[in-house]
Amino acid sequence: MSLLLALDQGTSSSRSIVFDDAGAIVAMAQREFPQIFPHPGGVEHDPRAIWTTQLATAREALAAAGIGAADLAGVGITNQRETTVVWNRRSGEPIHNAIVWQDRRTEPECARLRAEGLEPMFRERTGLVLDAYFSGTKVAWILDHVAGARAAAQRGELAFGTIDSWLLWQLTGGRLHATDVSNASRTLLFNVRTGQWDDELLAALRVPREMLPQVHPSSHLYGECDPGVLGAAVRIGGIAGDQQSALFGQACFSPGMTKNTYGTGCFMLMQTGEHFQSSANGLITTAAAQPGTRPQYALEGSVFIGGAVVQWLRDGIGAIRASSDIEALAASVPDSGGAIMVPAFTGLGAPYWRPNAKGAIFGLTRGTTIAHIARAALESIAFQSAALLDAMRRDAISTVSELRVDGGACANNLLMQFQADLLGIPVVRPRITETTALGAAYLAGLSCGVWRSTDELAQHWQVDRRFYPMMERGRADSLLADWARAVEQCAPA
Repeated sequence: MSLLLALDQGTSSSRSIVFDDAGAIVAMAQREFPQIFPHPGGVEHDPRAIWTTQLATAREALAAAGIGAADLAGVGITNQRETTVVWNRRSGEPIHNAIVWQDRRTEPECARLRAEGLEPMFRERTGLVLDAYFSGTKVAWILDHVAGARAAAQRGELAFGTIDSWLLWQLTGGRLHATDVSNASRTLLFNVRTGQWDDELLAALRVPREMLPQVHPSSHLYGECDPGVLGAAVRIGGIAGDQQSALFGQACFSPGMTKNTYGTGCFMLMQTGEHFQSSANGLITTAAAQPGTRPQYALEGSVFIGGAVVQWLRDGIGAIRASSDIEALAASVPDSGGAIMVPAFTGLGAPYWRPNAKGAIFGLTRGTTIAHIARAALESIAFQSAALLDAMRRDAISTVSELRVDGGACANNLLMQFQADLLGIPVVRPRITETTALGAAYLAGLSCGVWRSTDELAQHWQVDRRFYPMMERGRADSLLADWARAVEQCAPA
């Protein structure tokens, strides 16, 4: 039996999972780390905390599996995307906290670039919209706000990376500065059509080429862990951004296959194969996890606040003690009582792209209870995801017959049923829902010889439950129309 270690570095926690060669979980460990909010709209992480928690969970998972690093066939990395780290190549120390994908501080810079008419160039070359969500303006902000940073970057003294690059640097003792195509495609600096860093994009965002990592396919023998890190020199064979990794872990290998991850945000991706599919409906085109040398693409829609709305209910207003309490509270009422929550706490992402939107709750009456608000919060996750699938259907090169789901909130049966009701197609939950980590293991296993092909991987995917639409279609359409009106009131176009 071959064993693989997946490092799954997320927005709120670091996890490590040991998988066997049937794709089953052998052991796992998880640790949360602090969120830093330096100012309204600002979200940061301490890169050192990310590394120490990730390393601790890796060692804990190996111990729980009763194995040593020498027993592993390989290591795969998957990570929160767009979050930006800049560090000194000599000391290995970050020069600033990581700026998280949720951070909105660079929206004025994005607005300036849009006003200069540069958005068409960025969309054509990167597949992305000019938004503070992505890494490029975050890098420039760090260079502009840390004394001497820009000059040091131009001298080649600084390294930029998304979280995968930061982890790879740490795992290899500073020997490797690299990333994969899926993470590179989220920076606004990478031309997904040519598969190269783009000098015109770099110039527009004022990012020196000297600080960029090398880019490789997602399934690739990157190098080996330093023996002192895990206890043996293990091959690092796969890297992918978390959502592309989840698409891969869901065995969505054919064009038209679609998954939605219910995490801190919600991220829906449709595999489009080698076809670069531009969106006319507010989606972005991104590089999918690439198992070989041929490019792979996906349509993507990103919801900024998904499961984070449950965290807000817990931590912000004290409506629940634990996130797991949300389902029972929401199920204690038959519906939301007309309440609609638009959780635009950090603006609205796809398909709206309204950065200045603010969160709101509509339809409150004297009869509204905290249970109705809890249900409205859950339903907001499904409404936002339904808007994404509607946009994908209009852009799609093929029909969507089912939606494969993963992420922590997909365990919520009430949410999944409501999602199926809104979409009008089956929502399918796999037996293994840790598909983000599984995708990283699959990518590493392919390059390390554990599996031969994606056809072999597809045989591992198994259904836990299918949620079929139960709501009358007219009722679902009426609810979706109410949601659309609420969005307009939060953020007029």
